[in-house]
Amino acid sequence: MHIKSKLPQTGTTIFTIMSALAAEHNAINLSQGFPDFESSSELINLVTDAMKKGYNQYAPMPGVLRLREVISEKIASLYGVNYHPESEITITAGGTQAIFTILSAFVKPGDEVIVFKPAYDCYEPAIQLNGGKAISVQLRAPGFQVDWNEVRSLVNERTKMVIINTPNNPSGTVFSKDDMTQLASILEDTNILLLSDEVYEHLIFDGAQHQSAARFPALAERAFIVSSFGKTFHNTGWKMGYCAAPAELMKFFRQVHQFNVFCVNHPVQIALAAYLKNPDTYLTLPDFYQQKRDFFVKRIETSRFKILPCQGTYFQLLDYSAITDEKDTDFAIRLTKEYKLASIPVSVFNENQLDQKLLRFCFAKKEETLEKAGEILSKI
Repeated sequence: MHIKSKLPQTGTTIFTIMSALAAEHNAINLSQGFPDFESSSELINLVTDAMKKGYNQYAPMPGVLRLREVISEKIASLYGVNYHPESEITITAGGTQAIFTILSAFVKPGDEVIVFKPAYDCYEPAIQLNGGKAISVQLRAPGFQVDWNEVRSLVNERTKMVIINTPNNPSGTVFSKDDMTQLASILEDTNILLLSDEVYEHLIFDGAQHQSAARFPALAERAFIVSSFGKTFHNTGWKMGYCAAPAELMKFFRQVHQFNVFCVNHPVQIALAAYLKNPDTYLTLPDFYQQKRDFFVKRIETSRFKILPCQGTYFQLLDYSAITDEKDTDFAIRLTKEYKLASIPVSVFNENQLDQKLLRFCFAKKEETLEKAGEILSKI
């Protein structure tokens, strides 16, 4: 048999490679974005209780209504806009499934999708699988600011969608109100859709306010907003998220969703519906993660690494250009093998693997883990 791949340029993800390398060399793993501390015992007990009460069969296709209702209340409280729980919110198997479903529902051969780089690595394969073409806007360190005139020049009759990610993985930057306003002016009077990846919406620091697409009527009317419970509640392995969009768009999303996963984990949905009734479960997260960011940065401030600003997410970028001229992929491997500390080279998120001498470190870790990592980095 002679079979051609639909993703011929795609191999094993960098996350799998670096985590495997970390395990092989017994290295501290600050590469893949997951916590090394437990989720809330209250939430875990709520899941257990839901299982014992018999919520172990298929959930409704759009998600448990009680959970969609509390999500609707959360969005209204935070962003001042109402999404109808029955027709405008769908529970998904994590943010990545929601993103894949959105792209599959709308992107056709020949369509173009504008992507800001560095970008989370699931966007382009999903675009490609559906016959579309990713149009990259490469952002530059240290600020990763968008040139909106460049974006405007890329919009044409083939543009089907724009993807934004704020707070951004891997750069840790956030879009400002002005950024969102300029994006809205570009999309005005077009049929271009917006995919707003907001999975780190509750991980934003220094008193900043998350500029959700939901806040801007001209964006919200064309936007799919993607969020993640896994990122929010320290349980990435549960693969739980949701998508919010206007009813006329959500109906197309559900057409694909029902044949993609149909429904997602029932007992976890029941548990989250109860857990989310207390807003402190997510409102306390900015301070929680800012303390971790500051703890980590404090331990490397005398190192030879340059610390780039981290406005959100649980990722810190470090510039190593004062240490070596090695490619970031080579240095990341050497750092893992020789110094027993794993990170992610940022070039893998860039157009043509642009190497800006940056490594990404996950600080969603216990203080003792960050302490050891800081000691290693300070000795290099």
